[in-house]
Amino acid sequence: MLADGLAEAFQLQAGFCHQMGSPIYAEILARCGDDLAAGGIIAQVLDGWVGRAVPDAVVLRLTGAVHRLALRGDAPGLARFYPSTGGRPEFPAAWEAFRDVVAGNFDYIRKALQQQVQTNEVSRCAALLGGFLYLADKAPLPLRLLEIGSSAGLNQNWDRYRYERDGAYLWGNPASPVTIGCKWHGEPPSLAPTVNVASRAGCDIAPLDVSDNETALRLQSFVWPDQLERLQPLRSAMQLARQYPPTITKSTAPAWLASQLKEPHPGCRTIVFHSIMWWYMSHEERDQVTQIIEDAGGRASDDAPLGWLQLEISKDTQPRLTARQWPGGEEVLMGHAHAHGSEVWWEANLG
Repeated sequence: MLADGLAEAFQLQAGFCHQMGSPIYAEILARCGDDLAAGGIIAQVLDGWVGRAVPDAVVLRLTGAVHRLALRGDAPGLARFYPSTGGRPEFPAAWEAFRDVVAGNFDYIRKALQQQVQTNEVSRCAALLGGFLYLADKAPLPLRLLEIGSSAGLNQNWDRYRYERDGAYLWGNPASPVTIGCKWHGEPPSLAPTVNVASRAGCDIAPLDVSDNETALRLQSFVWPDQLERLQPLRSAMQLARQYPPTITKSTAPAWLASQLKEPHPGCRTIVFHSIMWWYMSHEERDQVTQIIEDAGGRASDDAPLGWLQLEISKDTQPRLTARQWPGGEEVLMGHAHAHGSEVWWEANLG
């Protein structure tokens, strides 16, 4: 029996991929939708899957499992058409190869459908950078960084990356193996030449350790195979993370933040941050996190200030970058960003 909403899920994801620059997935997923309606191999492999088709991203679970086989070298016929494995897209051959991989790895795909989608878009740091430096500029204090929904924790190393604008160096470590290239529209807030990060830590309900090769492969598999501009920074950031391992606690966000924000930390500016994870939490968890941060904000002082940096999807079609700071608690809309971080539109009044 097929779960409700599967046809809609394929149609929606195909549209998203078309809009966000993945023609190969747009084509393959449209053909998957046709195969699903005809009761073909896609319908068969999804038969009995239990979940919410759109919120649980079952389509990306499927494409990630297939991509993982190509990346591992176990699907050479498909790898010929995936740029992530050195191939070039051709149709209908790419769809036919995708369909054959599903049929030939049926049990593996069925098992992989139970795994959650995990991404860690390091290019989102292009937007987060402006927020971190905006908050850091408010007081000359070392930063204490707390990330919720860390995944592999790669964005904790944001200050160790090289940032470019229009191909020219802008900020960060000029010699970093990780280059974050971004189309910035408008002027960002003042980019201080240096920043002092005293500590960095995060939490996730299912943290990933990219020092494990299979885990690193899984993270790569959820990047769309024709978007090398996303894949290359990810691969470089994973290598850097082996040199500077992120600290990630397996925990829900409310439980972890309650312990981290129980008392102020004098001499540091604590910044809670997260990117495109808010909708994964329940309404109850969101309310709990908000209350915990606001309560901690009430205990903040000039010597122990608190910031909250969010890059999240709300009512707008594009993720919003907002910053709150205590004492005070005022919120500033800093701008909007592409969901994958490739473009940032700054608000004109940031200065």
